[in-house]
Amino acid sequence: MAIVSASPLNTFCWAELCSNDWQAAKTFYLNLFDWTAVDQPIGEDFYYTLMQKQGVDVAAMYQMMPMQAEQGVPSHWLGYVAVDNVDAMAEKAIGLGAKVLCEPHDVPAAGRTVMLEEPGGAVFSLWQANGHPGTQRKLETNVPYWHELATKDAQQSRSFYCGLFGWQAELKPMEGFDYTLFCVDGSPIAGMMQMTAEWGNIPPHWMIYFAVANTDAMLTKVEQLGGQVCVPATDIPEVGRFAVITDPSGAVCSILQSCMNDVCDD
Repeated sequence: MAIVSASPLNTFCWAELCSNDWQAAKTFYLNLFDWTAVDQPIGEDFYYTLMQKQGVDVAAMYQMMPMQAEQGVPSHWLGYVAVDNVDAMAEKAIGLGAKVLCEPHDVPAAGRTVMLEEPGGAVFSLWQANGHPGTQRKLETNVPYWHELATKDAQQSRSFYCGLFGWQAELKPMEGFDYTLFCVDGSPIAGMMQMTAEWGNIPPHWMIYFAVANTDAMLTKVEQLGGQVCVPATDIPEVGRFAVITDPSGAVCSILQSCMNDVCDD
């Protein structure tokens, strides 16, 4: 797969980990995905770490601020959606019922961003690129591959995201429920599932999936590196084999071995 120089508008373009133990998480992901790291100072003893595959940026992580830790914020992955105007899209999101968690601001030599909480409670960010396009490798192993919303109100979420980004929603029957595919120009770019009582107190959220060559082999590696397996390797017909994992700092993500022949190992 060629290096990506720009992400299509209204699609996920970046994945970022906020960790309460940056060093432990950094060591875990470097070894799990064979990434390398570039630490960029953002304060005294604080770094924004660019995670790279073969020398180009694919994700990032940073140490959670003390105030967040004191408030009980858990380690978490955050997805960014590419837009052409952060400020205009933030206003549009507010009009659709979203809350602004972090006001629009510039990231020097990189772009402009805002963090939002949608009406159902899930959190995501917008990214207006100006020097940094986001994830620069896609449809490869060990990079972000899929984003999936777990929501307590599927109808409300469809209305919000389709209204904000112009996504088209397509219902795909699965075993026991309807899965929503969000599409741009007819191509799936994200998914959504309705949370049931079995989810307990887990809040609505966006889940980031990383593509892998072999899910079972990666789960062995996860446990060897101090992570945990939350959902064991499970087959999804016509999609692939996935699992949900927790890193040593408590952040949750998923891995997926695709059966659609759309992911390369390069």
